[in-house]
Amino acid sequence: MEEQRIDLTQFGSQIDQLRQQIAQVVVGQRDTVELLLTAILAGGHVLLEGVPGVAKTLLARLVAQLIDARFSRVQFTPDLMPSDVLGTNVFNMQTSQFDFHAGPVFADIVLVDEINRAPAKTQAALFEVMEERQVTIDGTTHRMPPLYTILATQNPVEQEGTYKLPEAQTDRFMMKLTMGYPSQEEEVTILQRHHANQRLTKLEGIDPIVSKEQLLALRDTLQRVFVDDALLRYIAAITAQTRQSRTVFLGASPRASVALLQGSKAYALLQGRDFVTPDDVRAVAPSVLQHRLILTAEAEMEGLTQQKVIQRLIDKVEVPK
Repeated sequence: MEEQRIDLTQFGSQIDQLRQQIAQVVVGQRDTVELLLTAILAGGHVLLEGVPGVAKTLLARLVAQLIDARFSRVQFTPDLMPSDVLGTNVFNMQTSQFDFHAGPVFADIVLVDEINRAPAKTQAALFEVMEERQVTIDGTTHRMPPLYTILATQNPVEQEGTYKLPEAQTDRFMMKLTMGYPSQEEEVTILQRHHANQRLTKLEGIDPIVSKEQLLALRDTLQRVFVDDALLRYIAAITAQTRQSRTVFLGASPRASVALLQGSKAYALLQGRDFVTPDDVRAVAPSVLQHRLILTAEAEMEGLTQQKVIQRLIDKVEVPK
């Protein structure tokens, strides 16, 4: 345990540098940044929701660059085919054999822009790659790199010409993070920075702070993070609340409980601790659970949202001491 804490201390300084570097480029969004780092550390995929222009793509590119990850971006469109994302076999005239040409999904950090723009068959092509971290094409399995993480964005306002993600797809995202508008003071800061440096969003001259190897090594330490049995019961009780509530038509699955556990452990590590507290669980629970719930028609007519409902349900559960 002592050796682990020394490692966490070293990692803590790197995380502080990571936060500072992100804050120099992306103004505000502190909670979103913290939870995004939590999901990547926990090995989970993230659904980023926000109106155009709130730096969703910039944040994804910046994080990939700071952890020295191979980055790729896929712009989902209505005419996008599964092979455009996963790759395809191409006949090689010289060898008289088929060569596999990997698609953009083969990277460490994959940004899927406007995931709800593509039809269902292209969205479904991500099922295997998200859950199993591999792609099977023409009977041959191609495995993803160990750091593999999908960051998908969607626009919550413009729904014309979009294809709503099915529940089975959204459940594979560990977290759903919402990026809202900056405050007026933050927007003034954005304007000042762009006025002083027109190429601020080009990410030029930014060096990696954490290597992929260091991040993967820290992922391995998640297994050694201490979680009291009372906290395991606390997580199970929160998930059970989503299944018992009259405002919820479809509650969270056991996969959600596992995601909540892993997210809480990763969040604790980011705070420099090798044990989980109830505050860690409460910090990640809304982002882990909100997109997994389907509200009843009555709840929606009352104007309730997943965020409001899940916060109420969390507050109902007694916090272990």
